[in-house]
Amino acid sequence: MKIDFEKIDDVNGVVTVSIEQADYADDVKKELKRIGKTHAEPGFRAGHVPAGILEKKYGKSVKYDIVSKAVGNALYKYIEDNHLPVLGQPIPYKENDLNPDENDYTLKFKVGLAPVMDLKADKELHIPYYKITVTDEMVDEQDKRLRSRFGKQEKGDEVDATALVKGVITELNEDGTVKEGGVVMENGIVAPQYFKSEEQKALFIGKHVGDKVVFNPWDTCEGNESELSSMLNIDKDKVAEHKGNFEFDIKEIIVLKPAELGEEYYKEVFGPEGNVTDEAGYRAAVKVMIENSLSGEENYRFTIDAHDVILDKVKDAPLPDEVLEEYLVMNNQDIDENNVKEVYSGMKNSLLWDLAKESVMTQLGVTLTDEDVKSTAKMLARQQFAQYGMANPPEEAIDRFADDILKDKKSIDRLRQNALDSKFFNALREAVTVDVKEVSVEGFNDLFKKEEEEAKAEA
Repeated sequence: MKIDFEKIDDVNGVVTVSIEQADYADDVKKELKRIGKTHAEPGFRAGHVPAGILEKKYGKSVKYDIVSKAVGNALYKYIEDNHLPVLGQPIPYKENDLNPDENDYTLKFKVGLAPVMDLKADKELHIPYYKITVTDEMVDEQDKRLRSRFGKQEKGDEVDATALVKGVITELNEDGTVKEGGVVMENGIVAPQYFKSEEQKALFIGKHVGDKVVFNPWDTCEGNESELSSMLNIDKDKVAEHKGNFEFDIKEIIVLKPAELGEEYYKEVFGPEGNVTDEAGYRAAVKVMIENSLSGEENYRFTIDAHDVILDKVKDAPLPDEVLEEYLVMNNQDIDENNVKEVYSGMKNSLLWDLAKESVMTQLGVTLTDEDVKSTAKMLARQQFAQYGMANPPEEAIDRFADDILKDKKSIDRLRQNALDSKFFNALREAVTVDVKEVSVEGFNDLFKKEEEEAKAEA
């Protein structure tokens, strides 16, 4: 068998495969012999069918299959051995013909080649990095949230926005009198802060022990069966019978007292290793906490801008358009000559990005290791613990959680891709010139709004 490659231009080539009878004759004989052992023919038992009958009945189809397989294997091995950067797959010429009456064949295949990207990931390449400015107001809000989280519940004199209210809940008639045989919940408890109705919430704010509040439980939760069942201690299938007003006789008010600044509180928030000893250090540490929490969004924004900058650099790189269009038609039932150009146009930028990204990764020596994947799993574990309010979980717990993530076969491919992307963009940030731009939270959000508006306009 003989294989030749002719490069037509930078992104197109032709592979010619010449195969003679001597290259496949033995394989055809072996296959016919195998068929003879398993197939019976009229007048002959399996294993006793004459070779001539097998050749007459199966010879042409067997030869076609053997030759097709041999050519395909040889073609892909040639591409692999010669490191041809083929995009998609080889496209057979329409003139290719495996005429069963012939013995020698010359078959041609179009191949589309990945372009050489004129792109260098060095300090000459500038990519913006938007850094959100952390204001005093943001520190104040975070301080409020932290002190609430680490605060303590205690008896209070007045219902405020954080209060739990305990007392007797009694069902009323439409005229405001107590409903005979109605629902009475002796140990009722409500948390107005979670009411879905601001009007119902306002009825409780500012009230004191001994006050009575007429409210509508149905409106507090928009008729949610589970919440009403729990609040009134009735069966879920009965809640629709109690849409009227109730009276709440306040017996006790539990309020959240925010944690007070001090060494004990500082250690609770930042741990002993936080080394926070006074209010100035505390506010500085809170600011760093906010900056760290925003870094994920800032880094995500960097990936978008890096994508746009790099894609702009390679947007004019040539691609084997015709070959790729043929490839799409061959491999997708929903794509034909009528819509292939539209489909291909929509995916072209994505292909250019993938090629540019691969080129940059090669330049920067970015490869994925098991340790990279484990680190990404541990990062996800820390994020999960943070959602549960655990800022400093034990390292053993993080390791166990990460191991569980790695055992999930459904998510491992996505995890590996996330790990590779993270390593790629981190390496890119180190290699290029990063133009840091300070922006407000509003300005940062506007970056995404502008893109959304542009996308809608294009659609």
